[in-house]
Amino acid sequence: MWPELTEHELERYKRQIQMAGFGEESQRRLKGASALVTRLGGLGGPAALYLAMAGIGKLFIAHGGTCTPSNLNRMLLMRDDAVGRPRIPTLEIVTSTDYATEENVGEWVSQVDLVCTTTPDFGERLVLNRECVRQRKPLVHSGMNEWECQLTVIVPGQTPCLECLVPEPPEWWDPYGFGVIGPVCGMLGCLTALEAIKVLTGCAEPLAGTILSIDLEEMSMSKCRPNRRSDCGACGHL
Repeated sequence: MWPELTEHELERYKRQIQMAGFGEESQRRLKGASALVTRLGGLGGPAALYLAMAGIGKLFIAHGGTCTPSNLNRMLLMRDDAVGRPRIPTLEIVTSTDYATEENVGEWVSQVDLVCTTTPDFGERLVLNRECVRQRKPLVHSGMNEWECQLTVIVPGQTPCLECLVPEPPEWWDPYGFGVIGPVCGMLGCLTALEAIKVLTGCAEPLAGTILSIDLEEMSMSKCRPNRRSDCGACGHL
């Protein structure tokens, strides 16, 4: 049974409730849903913000370390006076000041219905992917590099998982070695939240098994549908 909506909530979310195919049922589903957003940088910040504004019932957000000046060109939840402070905003949500590791992701993922991997660290992404496969939780995978970004939804047992696509962190990968400009990751963060809302409410068809690639320098986009790998170390047994 999904939670009922208060009069205030009916008024607050009426513009999305009136969307064709959304309605009160989708809003109630969203109110009863939860999501994990790993890291609150250029991708995770907008994703968490728009999930909260859309009316999700519970957010688990995790980001280790402290804010640095180089974060401020894209972290919309932080200001100059946040430098040196934890990168978790003061909201009434579940928070962790740790990074995702093999030791903690089991507990994290067990508390939510869906995971958004918005970390720049590919190792963390693969750890989260394996745990989502193990617990059969959907995962919204989004990533960017300079002007380019990709987005997909992983449903364990139904779609290729992240390890099907990238079996291990690429040798060239450096979590902080790529350029980033705020509007690119901000747009991708919004799309990440949108795909999460689709999955959690069932109101529209998500990018399950489809990779959306966007080049914002040329303003072009394309889609592809990769295959699952039967020898995948994470999901090949499903």
